[in-house]
Amino acid sequence: MEKLSQEKKTKTKKLKQKLGLEDKPVKSSKGKLMLPGTSHKTISTKAGIKTASTVKKSKTLKNQEHTVAASKHEHTMAAAPVAAANVPIRKAKGKGPAPELSKARNRAEELERKDEAKARELAEVEELERKLNQWAVSASPELVQDNSEARVYGDIQRSVRCYLEACVFCGDIDRAHRFLLSHHRMASRRNLLNIGLYNIMMRVWAKKGSLNQIGRMFILVEEAGLKPNLGSYCAALECMGRNPDCSPHCVSPMMQGNTDAKYPKMAFSLEELRERFSRQLSIEQASTITIHSVEAMKPVTSHMRDLLAVQRLVWHKALVGALRESKMILASSTQKATKLSLYPYLCLLDEKDYVDIMIQSLSNLPPSGESLHILAKELGNRVHNKFCIRMKGHNQMVDKLSHIYNEYTELLAKDSKEFDVLPRERWWKLEAEHSSGPSLLGDETHWPHMVVVELGTYLVDLMVKHMKVNSDILNSAYDRKLIPVLYHMYTFRSNKQVGFIKLHPILTQMQQDAMDTTLTFDSYVMPMLCPPVPWTSAKFGAYLLTPTKMMRAVEGANQHEILLEKCQDADLHAVLDSLNQLGNAAWRINQPLLDIIISIFNDKGSEKLDVPPPNSEAPKIPRYNQQDSATFTSAEKAHLKREVVNAKKKCSEMHSLRMDALYKLSIANHMRDEVFWFPHNMDFRGRTYPCPPYFNHLGSDVTRAVLVFAEGKPLGPSGLEWLKIHLVNLTGLRKRSSLAGRLEYANSIMDDILDSADNPLNGKKWWQNADEPWQTLACCMEIANAVRSPDPTHFISHFPVHQDGSCNGLQHYAALGRDVIGATSVNLIPCEVPQDVYSGVAQQVEEFRARDAEKGLKIAQVLECFISRKVVKQTVMTVVYGVTRYGGRLQIEKRLKEIDDFPKEYVWDASHYLVHQVFSSLKEMFTGTREIQDWLTESARLIAKSGSTVEWVTPLGLPIIQPYHRSRTQMVRVNVTYSRYLRYTVKQKNAFPPNFIHSLDSTHMMLTALYCYSAGLTFVSVHDCFWTHAITVDTMNKVCREQFVALHSQPILQELSNFLLKKYCSGFKSGLWLGHSRTLTLVPKPLLRCLGCVLRVVNLLED
Repeated sequence: MEKLSQEKKTKTKKLKQKLGLEDKPVKSSKGKLMLPGTSHKTISTKAGIKTASTVKKSKTLKNQEHTVAASKHEHTMAAAPVAAANVPIRKAKGKGPAPELSKARNRAEELERKDEAKARELAEVEELERKLNQWAVSASPELVQDNSEARVYGDIQRSVRCYLEACVFCGDIDRAHRFLLSHHRMASRRNLLNIGLYNIMMRVWAKKGSLNQIGRMFILVEEAGLKPNLGSYCAALECMGRNPDCSPHCVSPMMQGNTDAKYPKMAFSLEELRERFSRQLSIEQASTITIHSVEAMKPVTSHMRDLLAVQRLVWHKALVGALRESKMILASSTQKATKLSLYPYLCLLDEKDYVDIMIQSLSNLPPSGESLHILAKELGNRVHNKFCIRMKGHNQMVDKLSHIYNEYTELLAKDSKEFDVLPRERWWKLEAEHSSGPSLLGDETHWPHMVVVELGTYLVDLMVKHMKVNSDILNSAYDRKLIPVLYHMYTFRSNKQVGFIKLHPILTQMQQDAMDTTLTFDSYVMPMLCPPVPWTSAKFGAYLLTPTKMMRAVEGANQHEILLEKCQDADLHAVLDSLNQLGNAAWRINQPLLDIIISIFNDKGSEKLDVPPPNSEAPKIPRYNQQDSATFTSAEKAHLKREVVNAKKKCSEMHSLRMDALYKLSIANHMRDEVFWFPHNMDFRGRTYPCPPYFNHLGSDVTRAVLVFAEGKPLGPSGLEWLKIHLVNLTGLRKRSSLAGRLEYANSIMDDILDSADNPLNGKKWWQNADEPWQTLACCMEIANAVRSPDPTHFISHFPVHQDGSCNGLQHYAALGRDVIGATSVNLIPCEVPQDVYSGVAQQVEEFRARDAEKGLKIAQVLECFISRKVVKQTVMTVVYGVTRYGGRLQIEKRLKEIDDFPKEYVWDASHYLVHQVFSSLKEMFTGTREIQDWLTESARLIAKSGSTVEWVTPLGLPIIQPYHRSRTQMVRVNVTYSRYLRYTVKQKNAFPPNFIHSLDSTHMMLTALYCYSAGLTFVSVHDCFWTHAITVDTMNKVCREQFVALHSQPILQELSNFLLKKYCSGFKSGLWLGHSRTLTLVPKPLLRCLGCVLRVVNLLED
């Protein structure tokens, strides 16, 4: 930018180079030459036709009128006589113009052309300056998500980086070097390179100790106009360190701990924790694990199982040969060095590893098939995960990790000294002490989505072409010929044609008859056998070797990664520590309950108890031959088609539910004698989730029931009472009763509780009628064991007691708006009897129904005695999270279908009627929160309409950005396919209120987790439902309430409005807008209506 004050030509040239513009003229559709960047669109006017570029340029030139006017005026005055003479002059027919007049006119025209050229040049320079400034701003981390061109460059750079890393890892240094040089030598491609790409090759030469090559790389960096960073100098120092003539020394900074907190010890010795680390490390290094299925005890056909095993060996051999041959073809390809090839990605692992991944994917395919995109993504991700694990071993990172973790266990082990630092701080200090060697962060880059899909698609293509079976393998009557076991077809999903991979019926039949006794999972699917690695940054934590992101993302979204990288480490400390606290809770299996569930699972299941039946119980798909269907009417044919579609849909759903239950129960059975941990990460709103996807405490009633804390604590004086209250809460009864009333009810049904514990399947079966039957049964067993112990106060309980929020979204809205009526209904204000907002809404809806029934409304009369808390609960709960009337109707429809006595022909009409009444009831009960929700919605609409993405920061400092977009796939010149993401305006608007409340909810949970940790409690959460031991429920309740009050004592809405105005409104002066109308002039007009809502909310808060 400093050279902009120099000559205009040099300035224009430099700016064009930086913007990647070419000076070549562009031909228009009419064959005429046009300036670069001009449009071909024409605008018709009465005076004639002007090009759109001319119109645009004329607007730009208006800014230059004052600059050029003086010089132009002088030239005009000098040529005035000539101009005056030019007006009446006409060219005589057949004669040339007078020589004097012709010369004067030529001089005037030449001067005019020079003036116009000068004006155009000045306008072009200013326009290029403006574009460069916009590019500089948009390339900054703060606004990069709103610039599609910057997003494209980022995707291409990631693709190039991954390609270089793949070449380096598989030892093809020459290919990587040629690829980088070919991009460097071409000016158009050099713009795609950043310092990180040069550093990859620097690290290669550093390991080889080649100072000459390092020097050449620094020269290339200078030629590219880049500046070396810390990684560049580290590579140079490493290279010097490998040279015996020079050995630099670096001093590592020491991290200081927080002396205000002490981490509670675990019930394991130092030796036990280190042994568990070794086992977990072995599992992750293998990247897969095979466990026994709980269906193994069923009768199976050993012949079919052996036959399938033989076929897998045949497929394995065929795929290895096909993969080897395809790699040879790709290696001998003569494509340009600048083209990205799949060859390096096919050399990262052994050929056997690729084939094992393909066969594992085949075993996991559902009978109905799978989308090509989903299957390809799974294959590509498995290759990427295994590559990352291999790369860490190749870089000797595993040895360093082992040393640090073994020392880290001293913080956790019960037989080691006390520490006054947090896990994150302890790990930081150990890393600083072991600063030599490779970084634990690793050098691998997350592959772009299109690279993952392209690699996966290539592997799927090999499977389709080379996995074949004899057609007579199941029936010798058929003619023998080789047929593919997979075939590619097309189907429609949401009115879009998508590729689909389907199993051949022969393979489906073989897999069903073989009934494998084992299941193979990726290692990250299983819970960890040792405490997770503490999160120390947004890029490192959780598993030992498996790559894990701290913040989950939707496909293609990386804005949140940019925001997290921009954050200072101190801003994320509270978030990281809360994730570490949740992940360090140890678990074990409730074995007696697991055995009961498995017995029902293997005995045709039970839909009432949420145990899916086997596929043999699925309805038979109707079969009709063409001769019979010829006699059917069109209505009968349509009815038959619907029956077939519904039967297939039901079979598919039953298979999915059955396999999901099989995975969960098999994992639980595999871990039945183990103590294990769930590492945690979060979504873009800050809501936390366990990393293992199938089996965790966020699952269904079945999975929650079989999980108990590994650490036991005595019940104490009030623990047994909390167990009884918790039991009543699980049943769904006595929602409007006080805690004393619920305890009294529990004591009155002790006979049923003990009967359920002693005879769960053959007794009165009281527990089966509860809202959460399996958790109810588990609690009955815990109470029975406690009351039968010599002293219940000393009974060691591992059972988690839950404290659930009363419609947490409404609680936050009521607290934000200081809504007294709403706060009372969700228990934010002390009452003699606990309030239940769901029952309150159900009661009000019943009043509306009774009134309409008296007026003779038919559907209101049909709904008599059918309106209950359960029918309206889900809709009431999700209204504050953005559910629409259509979604609410579907929720109520599902609840009505579950009622056996309700007439099915009235389901649609009844759900339509009830959703209207529920929304009307909530509008009357929570009037104070409506203005806040309207303001959030309107703000998001205006932000999205302006082309930006909605962004905010939680009270804990976590940056949030909504990742909603629509993708548009395009091709670019470097042979990379990328997706251009456009902001989804409607979803940005509708999702902001619920996402903002979710972020507040997660903030409250994290605050509670941190303070419970400092108090020595075992604490885990299922979003707004907090779990702890029975003895510590009172302490957790106190902390929970204190942190809720502390959170909402902050000016949350004012800080949010300040942030939005500062980010999206130019000229905003922080803190001056409240009550100062003169400041509103600094805000763009579209946001003034939004500010009106803000003022109303602030006035409400002040009142």
